Amino acid sequence: MSQQIAKTTRILRTLFLIIWALTVLGAVTWYLSDPSRFTAQNIAAFLAEFSSLIWLIYLFLSIVRGITLLPSTPLVLAGTILFPDQPFAVLAVSMSGILFSSTMIYYFSDYLGFSEYFESHKPALAHKIKAKLEHPLGTVIVAAWAFFPFVPTDLVCYLAGTTRMRFWKFIGAIFVGELILCVCYIFFGGSLLKLVR
Repeated sequence: MSQQIAKTTRILRTLFLIIWALTVLGAVTWYLSDPSRFTAQNIAAFLAEFSSLIWLIYLFLSIVRGITLLPSTPLVLAGTILFPDQPFAVLAVSMSGILFSSTMIYYFSDYLGFSEYFESHKPALAHKIKAKLEHPLGTVIVAAWAFFPFVPTDLVCYLAGTTRMRFWKFIGAIFVGELILCVCYIFFGGSLLKLVR
């Protein structure tokens, strides 16, 4: 019976790994084929079509975006375009989506077998990354990574899950880094968008 469960688990894990890889590959290819589709203005226009469910769709996209490794910046800025008079609501929904997505990625990476893979194929690298993340400055590294807008936060979520960094240290660091970044985007995003235009 236990062999059957182990076999089913392996099959499900492989299936999820294939679906995840295809999703990331498809999303990144779509993004690179025409990045203009992913501007804050275009995302806002897309969301505006769902007038009655707009907040729910916005939250859903904030959560799902993490799996695709696409940047969160245009989505957060789209919220500031759609709801200029509700910055705290945009902040709450954006942060909820980011934290939920980060948690999902953290646990998902271990379920997909990334931990086992790195421990058996690249043990030195796995231990080096784990040592850095578990170091007292590890939370600072994760927070800085989450704050820095030019690298995907989702990568550090996969790394933290793969190296089994303590969850509360990880999610606390993500919260701090992303909160500072989202506050900058939401409260000063209008000025940023004017500069880009």
